[in-house]
Amino acid sequence: MSQLTLDELRKKREEAQKNIYLREGKYRSKITVHMGTCGIAAGAREIVSAFLGEIEILTDKDVMLTTSGCAGLCSMEPMATIELLNSPPVKYVKLTPKKAKRIFKEHVLGGNIVADYAIGIGSEKGG
Repeated sequence: MSQLTLDELRKKREEAQKNIYLREGKYRSKITVHMGTCGIAAGAREIVSAFLGEIEILTDKDVMLTTSGCAGLCSMEPMATIELLNSPPVKYVKLTPKKAKRIFKEHVLGGNIVADYAIGIGSEKGG
């Protein structure tokens, strides 16, 4: 068995922490907006603002909003990943604030994937 690098260990820790937050009931969902340079240039800040606006009107503050760096698909920015408990993550691409609000209502709150904007379901695994 090969040894893990420090970066691989950090990724594993982040993944475990994310699952603990969802599993322990602190949050029912997690939204990650990808905010690399390409995402910011494509309008990711407006996507964060759109999701924040939706979260602010919730009675229960059980939706986690976070950001990450580049997801590696610069031509598809702005992007966001939605994670619900016991469901695979879904990556949404070429977002606008209007699309983000629809994703929030239909997927985050309703549990239904918005296939029109989704590029992939599940996690990427390194080999």
